[in-house]
Amino acid sequence: MSHVSCLRRTAFSLATATAIAAATGPAHAQTLELPQVSPAVDTAYAKLEASPLYRKLMADVRADDARALAELKTMTEIPAPPFKEKARAEYFVSRLKALGLNDAHIDAEGNAIGIRKGTGNGPKLLVSAHLDTVFPEGTDVTVKSRDGRLYAPGIGDDTRGLAVLLSWLKVLNENNVRTVGDLVFVGNVGEEELGNLRGMRAVFRDHPDIDGMVGIEPGTGERVLTQGTGSHRYEVTFRGPGGHSFGAFGLPSAIHAMGRAIGKIGDVRTPADPKTTFTVGTVGGGTSVNAIAGDARMAIDIRSNATPSLLETEKQIMDAIAAGVAEENRRWSAAKGQEISFQTRQIGDRPAGMTPGNAVIVQSAVRVIKANSKEAPSLRGGSTDANVPMALGIPAIIIGSGGKSGGSHSRDEWFDPTHAYEGAQWGLTTVLGLVGVQGVDAPLLERRAGKPPITR
Repeated sequence: MSHVSCLRRTAFSLATATAIAAATGPAHAQTLELPQVSPAVDTAYAKLEASPLYRKLMADVRADDARALAELKTMTEIPAPPFKEKARAEYFVSRLKALGLNDAHIDAEGNAIGIRKGTGNGPKLLVSAHLDTVFPEGTDVTVKSRDGRLYAPGIGDDTRGLAVLLSWLKVLNENNVRTVGDLVFVGNVGEEELGNLRGMRAVFRDHPDIDGMVGIEPGTGERVLTQGTGSHRYEVTFRGPGGHSFGAFGLPSAIHAMGRAIGKIGDVRTPADPKTTFTVGTVGGGTSVNAIAGDARMAIDIRSNATPSLLETEKQIMDAIAAGVAEENRRWSAAKGQEISFQTRQIGDRPAGMTPGNAVIVQSAVRVIKANSKEAPSLRGGSTDANVPMALGIPAIIIGSGGKSGGSHSRDEWFDPTHAYEGAQWGLTTVLGLVGVQGVDAPLLERRAGKPPITR
């Protein structure tokens, strides 16, 4: 038997795996405990919320709700399939410029970026939502309204987030708000499907001075994502001589080898904590019902809340594939040159990571939710753009964009705009506390150690 196993890791994964292991070990339980909000964080937000400027901003976010909803419809109807987000990026950049970010541009990876400068020597906070949707080119993205809901593919995930960012920028500039820290507004590419977080990787590669990230995804606003689920995805191809099902009977089959491999993959055991999963998501191959298959292929998704468990499960799966192929070749005593071989190609790599519950960025979001929501805040995990900064040790969270939504990743996706402005208000409150407001309060988010001083 011969086989080629191309277990490729990106440089990002190799550079971070060791560092992540210590931060994403057994402590990553499925139940994430809410942090205690420190007196300093509570006092800072109480001071912010007592200021006339803050009250005016919150009123303006609510007043902007109808306009933001109209813009949501406009952006939803601009198709943004994976790897084809350019039209939506161009629209988003044009709006950033119209709202005062004259330096807004599309970077080399396709991200739409604009920086709102602070007063100086404060933190640099990334606020982002992703441009891409899961839907292929040609999908009808017309927004339809019925029963108080808006229906369209991608309307919640994550077009609503883009609309919220533009609303924040509008009210900040109309009220001449001077934040202490910089706000980096980003509509990024590559979050969905096989985008592999390419947009967010580029942002943190090109802007190494970012101190934290607040990303926006669908949700009413009570849940805060603090844990990044890592994933590796592989395409596996099996090849052999193939032949007529009757005349060449006795040759090994690529499809049979794949089947044996899948059976052995199904026997792999994974830990419950940290949660670690796998699936063979797609299969294909062969040319005819009466032919011994000369080729076959499958795609595997492996996920975990901790990198060591991810890598261990991946090893077991690769061993299972090799064992399945070897078993098929032994079954038919395959002669040299007639064996089944296999090759793997990595098609996805999302690093695992976590923002500790006691981090000021998490405490801030929890404090704001407690002060405004009828529901208690909760922490959650998932695979999002925040995986990238978390893996780099940069504090990051994902919060809800406001409004109820459902049917994500389906053509029946919907968004209910009732009181959606509330989530937008909570998000902006969280952000303002983190970067600070001149004349009101100092920033809670600290600049990362080792950064050069900011010059203007």
